[in-house]
Amino acid sequence: MFSEVETLKSPSGAMLALRHEPAPGEARGVLLLSHGLAEHSARYGDFAARIAAEGFAVYAHDHRGHGFTTAPDAPRGQFAARNGIERVLEDMRAVRAFAAGRHPGLPVVLFGHSMGGLLALAFAEAYPADIDALAVWNSNLEPGLAGRLAQVLLAAERMLKGSDVPSSLLPRLTFGAWGRSIADRRTAFDWLSHDPAQVDAYIADPLCGFDVNVSMWIDIFAVTFAGASGKGIARLPKGLPVHLAGGDEDPATDRGRAVLAFAERLKKSRLEEVDAIVYRGMRHETLNESPALRDPAIDAFAGWLRRVAAKRRRIPEHT
Repeated sequence: MFSEVETLKSPSGAMLALRHEPAPGEARGVLLLSHGLAEHSARYGDFAARIAAEGFAVYAHDHRGHGFTTAPDAPRGQFAARNGIERVLEDMRAVRAFAAGRHPGLPVVLFGHSMGGLLALAFAEAYPADIDALAVWNSNLEPGLAGRLAQVLLAAERMLKGSDVPSSLLPRLTFGAWGRSIADRRTAFDWLSHDPAQVDAYIADPLCGFDVNVSMWIDIFAVTFAGASGKGIARLPKGLPVHLAGGDEDPATDRGRAVLAFAERLKKSRLEEVDAIVYRGMRHETLNESPALRDPAIDAFAGWLRRVAAKRRRIPEHT
């Protein structure tokens, strides 16, 4: 659990459920967390406590359409009635400004898991001066022809039944297909983790695994292709440290191959500091794997955080 929970009003009109884990003593940096699809930020409490112990003030909010965040145009499963990604990025920037205002001069690192990684990349491309390093975990930024087919199917669904209703096709092609890919599955969500307790907690959580509207799926694929495009990647500063991670048993990232392929594209675009690793035996939620798998990955990430924070310190911003 996070030590502090509060509500932050975003310029987008959303009331953001914001969680904070303070660093003991003087902080050396700020870590912003961007959670995945059909979940919420409270699930990152243990990870936040571990990173806070390294001297980082950790902030995590529930995205629009998720968790306890509310907005007039964002019921659960929908970012917004229109311009969903723009509204989400506006919320993320509000959290970033709030955190940076509390910790002037400290480096700001943005971490995203799965869908949250897609949004984190989009934020880095839209506001490159706002962060000092980027971490994208368990995200598929190489959707290829399957992603284009999904966009065609979503367009058909929108035409036939509208965009503010749950998609009937995409859950089968994503969560459903990933669940079926696990040969020894105990539940439909074993693709998330080897740890039965974590899987059961996800299934029992009323704020996880909900239906997602057609419009949110459309937004997700649009931001994926835009962020991973050559034009999008070109907006990233060449010196931006980027940390990519995945698992070789994660069906959502083609068993980690999508993570490594995207890393190669970043390197070819001449980004100077790209670290990428695909962990053996890991499924989709690296942070919720069994401790023997999870802890070394978090330790390695903490080491990367310390290194990038030591090299970057900001000029305090005026608020």
